[in-house]
Amino acid sequence: MSTETKPEAELYERVDALWTIVRDQFAFLRRDPLAFAGMVVVAAFVFLGLFGPFLAPHDPIEYTVRGDANSVLRLSAPSADAFLGTTAYGKDVLSQFLAGARPTLIVGLFGGLGTGALGFAIGVVSGYYGGWVDEVLMRLTDLTFSLPFMPMALLLLTFMTPNIWLITAIIVVFLWKMPARVVRSEVLSVRERTFVRSARASGASNLRTMLYHVAPNVLPIGFLYTAYGVAWAIAAQASLAFLGFGDPTMTSWGRMLRQVFESGNMRVAWWWVLPPALGIAAITTSVFLIGRAYEEVINPEIQTDQ
Repeated sequence: MSTETKPEAELYERVDALWTIVRDQFAFLRRDPLAFAGMVVVAAFVFLGLFGPFLAPHDPIEYTVRGDANSVLRLSAPSADAFLGTTAYGKDVLSQFLAGARPTLIVGLFGGLGTGALGFAIGVVSGYYGGWVDEVLMRLTDLTFSLPFMPMALLLLTFMTPNIWLITAIIVVFLWKMPARVVRSEVLSVRERTFVRSARASGASNLRTMLYHVAPNVLPIGFLYTAYGVAWAIAAQASLAFLGFGDPTMTSWGRMLRQVFESGNMRVAWWWVLPPALGIAAITTSVFLIGRAYEEVINPEIQTDQ
């Protein structure tokens, strides 16, 4: 009987530990009003990314809003027929806004996680091994710094059909450099500490020492720059879509801004501009506010005087 309940007990302990971590982070963010507000915005954004297309009252591309006389409502201000107004093509702005949250979430989530994970791995390996490994990886990092993201992304997307996953991959390839540099500098300090030297002296392999003794001590920095990577990825995706290099099969907030710009009604149709613009600004600012709260804990030198 005990052998049957042991796996269940271990699973319960793991779930309980995970819930404790989530609860502690929630309590931590509640102490910072700006970070807590950012967490609420991020939670709302994730909800829209997951369920926005299902909540959209109409198809963002196919459906055309029509008035009483069955005429197309072009550039119609918010009304009972369209709560956030219509575009110059008679499309429902609310439906486009809700549907556009999903590609923004996909790029932000996977782009941020990919940026943070790749940068963390390269930074840990480079800082721990040093020597020629460090030299090769840091020269690769310098090369990435020398290549401006936007021109290179536009060049690549010119010769390839843009899609959401290709854009995410390009963002990861060009934005991992900053986390790598910061993590490496932390590893250079950690690897000289007593507990790391003791692990080596006890016979632990380099891989085990790096994974079990060095990496956990720089993990907070990795989490911090992963959060920043989410904001960078969202801003980059919106910029590419605004320039006409977004996924042509999906409605996104950046594509909405491009459409209103191309229509020449950017100064007139405020109801068409504000939802995607405020959505992008809100989520990127919120992520930075959350990251700032954690950065003040990780780096006490930047804490403001109480």
